[in-house]
Amino acid sequence: MHRGDDAETLERAYGSERGDRRIRLGNITKIEGHGSVDIKVENGRVKYVKLKITESKRFYTQAIRNKPAISLPLMTSRICGTCSIAHLTCCSEAVEHAVGYEPSEQTILLRKLSLYGMMIRDHALHLYLFCLPDLFGKDSVLDFDQSQDAMIKKAFAIKGAGNNLSKVIAGRAVHATFAEVGRFSHIPVKDEITAVLAELKAVRDFAIEFIELFYNCGFKLERDTDFVSLVSQDYAFLGGDVQDSKGFCVLRDRYMDYLNKVVVPYSEAVGYKFRGREFMVGALARMNLNKDSLNASTKRDVSGPLAAFPSKNIFHNNLAQAIEILHCIDNSIGILESRDFAEESNEPVIIREGQGIGILEAPRGMLYYMLSVDASGKISKGNIIVPTQQNQVGMEKSIAQLVEGNADMGKKRIEFEIEKLIRAYDPCMSCASHFLRINWRR
Repeated sequence: MHRGDDAETLERAYGSERGDRRIRLGNITKIEGHGSVDIKVENGRVKYVKLKITESKRFYTQAIRNKPAISLPLMTSRICGTCSIAHLTCCSEAVEHAVGYEPSEQTILLRKLSLYGMMIRDHALHLYLFCLPDLFGKDSVLDFDQSQDAMIKKAFAIKGAGNNLSKVIAGRAVHATFAEVGRFSHIPVKDEITAVLAELKAVRDFAIEFIELFYNCGFKLERDTDFVSLVSQDYAFLGGDVQDSKGFCVLRDRYMDYLNKVVVPYSEAVGYKFRGREFMVGALARMNLNKDSLNASTKRDVSGPLAAFPSKNIFHNNLAQAIEILHCIDNSIGILESRDFAEESNEPVIIREGQGIGILEAPRGMLYYMLSVDASGKISKGNIIVPTQQNQVGMEKSIAQLVEGNADMGKKRIEFEIEKLIRAYDPCMSCASHFLRINWRR
């Protein structure tokens, strides 16, 4: 035995010679919450992957019961900080659907703009602060040297533009205050629009530079999975019906009819399949199914990277997010330059008994709300399905494929590759740039 060797070290070595490995990714700190992964390999084949979302159950589908429907969106926006505008908007749509209220064209436009701001900010956080170090072999952006200072400043400028767009339109970037059921309580004024327009235009070229970086990074893991997203004429993350990459279409109100719940006994989150098959939601699915609906300026200026789609490469989820940032910038500029917003007298929302569906594209994929409103105007029951639940089964399959295809890879390298893959899915759990601690066991 060499100095410094111990039983665990030898077990790892002997296990690897036989193709046997036990990998435990403990205390994974992702974008929201906590998780871990256990992987067992026997004779070079993955016996199981257990993705464990270990965040304590929050029971928000129970917590929404008996709450007034009219004020529920402000409550559910607290479910997630980074995706709060998505929850607020989706819940508002479900309440409106339940009571038979049709929001105005201006309200829909303002919702689209607030979602664009959220997408820019959220994608920038994920791509530029948590994925970008992978491209340069760094643990963190804090490890970048002075030659990369300008790149990091550009990253923060893009994120800041998204923040400010949401502030102007919705009141705040997180837990917005202007958006309500049926209306916006504040309409942006000319000076606010002028300022945010200038900021969006100033960061547009920066967004194109980052698209090229993610296009040329070379990361690859192809999977023959089903991709599912809303399909709309303007790639607005709002509206349209559900479609998958096999050509199957579902009316948005019937999406739940085709979701199959998968009880994951070792995880605090329920998983889902679509029509009995594992699937993927998120930017890669959206780009595969909606790329022809991208803003014309976006398609013109990033035609090279766009040629990669449709794609089966899971890492192209990052590239799709980078392109979506540019699309959101271009769509926002187009709306803000061509539209004059004015105070409007919206019809009052009359709360009555009914059941409604809300569904939209959050940064990580489709977000689904079902709400039942009773005769007193309160929520009698509801269901909320977030994107990471829909991706959970597919994430396990992807991790298994990665590990099995790299059975002889050294400990540090396989840890790094698993981290990259999990980040590519952009799961909605608490984030840290170096979040895995892996213990190898025989």
